[in-house]
Amino acid sequence: MRGIWQAATVLFIGMAMVLADEEPRKFDWKPLKITRGVFTRDLGMLDSERDEYATNLSEHAISQLAAAKASAASLTDARRMLALALNLSPRNKRALVAGFQLAKGVLPETAGGAYSPQAFARLLHARALLLEKQDGDENRLLARMFIDLAASMDPKNEDAVYSSEVQRLDHGDLDWSGITDPKEENP
Repeated sequence: MRGIWQAATVLFIGMAMVLADEEPRKFDWKPLKITRGVFTRDLGMLDSERDEYATNLSEHAISQLAAAKASAASLTDARRMLALALNLSPRNKRALVAGFQLAKGVLPETAGGAYSPQAFARLLHARALLLEKQDGDENRLLARMFIDLAASMDPKNEDAVYSSEVQRLDHGDLDWSGITDPKEENP
């Protein structure tokens, strides 16, 4: 019996040493350059609501990155969410800190977030439907982005997936480059 314990201890210590020597996975993160937000005061959201959505988008992006160990797909999704967060609330603490850390090659610590991905997807979809009822191009654009994110966050949410697919059929794929990689304007 003592031999089994010794063997198990040696195996456990050996595995711990191998895992401790393992380098963190490197990832490529192109820093976001949000100079002028896409959304103005014409957007049908209060500043406090914009900041709350920005924080939750940032938390979800960070959680998704951590869970996927900064895979290429999770980096693309996180880039979209953080860019949207910074366009909604350019001084949002969580989005600014996460963007800085990612630019330095550091995977931000997860704080848990207020919502599960399924609950957050339902919230985004419901808010998008309200935005669609308001006038203005900004409201329609944000509604499209919220619906696209909701469908990708929770593919089992049939309402969000249906809305996303109808948008895709009517307007084509959503082009995120306007907020993730905006073209610089000449002064």
